[in-house]
Amino acid sequence: MLSLVIPVYRNEASLPDLLAALQDMERTLAPQLEIVFVVDGSPDRCYDILRDRLPASGLTATLVLLTRNFGAFAAVRAGLEHARGDLFAVMAADLQEPPELVPRMHSLLSAGAADVVVAERTLRNDPLWQRWQATLFWALYRRYVVPEMPPGGVDIFACNLPFRNALLQLSESRSSLIAQIFWLGFRRASVPYVRQQRRHGESAWTWHKKVAYLADSVFAFTDLPVRLLTRAGMLGMGV
Repeated sequence: MLSLVIPVYRNEASLPDLLAALQDMERTLAPQLEIVFVVDGSPDRCYDILRDRLPASGLTATLVLLTRNFGAFAAVRAGLEHARGDLFAVMAADLQEPPELVPRMHSLLSAGAADVVVAERTLRNDPLWQRWQATLFWALYRRYVVPEMPPGGVDIFACNLPFRNALLQLSESRSSLIAQIFWLGFRRASVPYVRQQRRHGESAWTWHKKVAYLADSVFAFTDLPVRLLTRAGMLGMGV
């Protein structure tokens, strides 16, 4: 069975389209699809809408409500902990990552070709300013954190049970789930896709959050801060 984890935060407007896309996916993968929605302390009506609509949707689903907004990566980890399948995938609730990616990643995992499959962005249908920010962010991420990170970055992935268990054993509270995927190793494959334009609402992934995420990743996965402090100390002593 495939367990599909979907973190939900400020996605009230996109939920009807999301549920319709999941019903189409369920017809493709049935009866081997379980969906785990994790409402990450969203201040809108996401939880109420899912609670009311899921029973009539025909989907095999679990609804998890976190006590506050812990962040997307913490929500994904919570979803993986609640999932009951032997294969796992993560999907964004805003539908900017095409739902068709999930069956493609599932096929690679089912064939035993990889332990983890990452969705690699090759193009973004976003405004120019957002594309520039994303390009700069992932260039810095590749330079200072994970050199093998695809140039367009990674947000969603799928994995098998051994990889899921290894991932959940990493208990750092301020780290990068995506960097942990690359750090763990295992057999890795990728599927390319074009990121779709956002149809509902605005992204909560602000520049401030990106900088904080990059800083957490640098401190968790590199010795760059130690080297910089050492050089600054030596320079101060010299002066």
